[in-house]
Amino acid sequence: MNMVVDGNCGAGLYFPIRDCHARRVDEPAIKARNNLFWFNIGNADESHVGCDYVFDKFVPQFRISVMIIRAVCTDIDGTLLNQNKQLSPKTISTIRKISPAIPVILASSRMPSAMTHLQHELGISRYPLICYNGGYVISYSPERPVRVFESVTIPENICRSIVRLGDDNDIHISLYQHDDWFAPQRDQWTEREEKITKVTARIQDPDTVLDRWRPGNAGAHKIMCMGPADQIGEMHKRLNEKHGGDIHVYLSRPTYLELAPKTISKGTALRLILEKQFNIPVTEAIAFGDNYNDIDMLQIAGLGVAVDNARNEVKAIADDITLSSLNDGVAVALEKWLKMS
Repeated sequence: MNMVVDGNCGAGLYFPIRDCHARRVDEPAIKARNNLFWFNIGNADESHVGCDYVFDKFVPQFRISVMIIRAVCTDIDGTLLNQNKQLSPKTISTIRKISPAIPVILASSRMPSAMTHLQHELGISRYPLICYNGGYVISYSPERPVRVFESVTIPENICRSIVRLGDDNDIHISLYQHDDWFAPQRDQWTEREEKITKVTARIQDPDTVLDRWRPGNAGAHKIMCMGPADQIGEMHKRLNEKHGGDIHVYLSRPTYLELAPKTISKGTALRLILEKQFNIPVTEAIAFGDNYNDIDMLQIAGLGVAVDNARNEVKAIADDITLSSLNDGVAVALEKWLKMS
């Protein structure tokens, strides 16, 4: 098991401790979060940092148990992939070195087929996937049937209302369900997504798809709106006004809106997987992200790490900031926190 015994979390060196019973919890050297307390031990010589050293010199008033990293979860786009939307050799090598006892879970807004080839490259196909920002959580392998841990969709009637909002503009609206992607036509947006995700869209009229879903009360795990930035901005506003109580409306880039059920998130999905399949508390996981839809995952995990290219709001809630995705930030952080040589 991998003990976290240090980490640069602001000024000074911090030691993560859990189950803290402090006589004075207002101590300025202590940061409390997720049942972990990060104790600032200043500029102590790292070669001397260890349980006995911290107990004797710094925190004799605390009962301490050292945080153990037993699981890894990472976002994909903007976090794990490089500028070519690919896994770098260093990222592949580092993740392949992680002990099989530590599950490595990918969490993304992508559909399963847009993630499984990355699992294969990383040698982690045996672990579950968090797809559609937590709306579809599965264990996926060619050798066995898909095991579904969670499946939450946007109802058909709301999907249809969203499609109608695109009738008077140039916005492309794609519907996603399970491992199927339904695009309204083959255009620049379809071709771009196919190139990035390595998945081929099924070209079908949205109303035809929704008519087929209606009898079974089926819905979309995700809806993607793509178009000119000004029209996407207006669509963002209209969607929040009309359906803000039912769906997450997430601006992943100026020309992309991603829509998901309000009740799901990557963080809740990570907790579900770890507790249900691995019997691991989420506070013993390290999680990586860069964008708004990663915030709750980083907050729920015992150790939330933002890449340097992350949005400022993500950096603000992270326990640690690593290098950018273009500079193998996830791999560098894993080497640091898992004490990998």
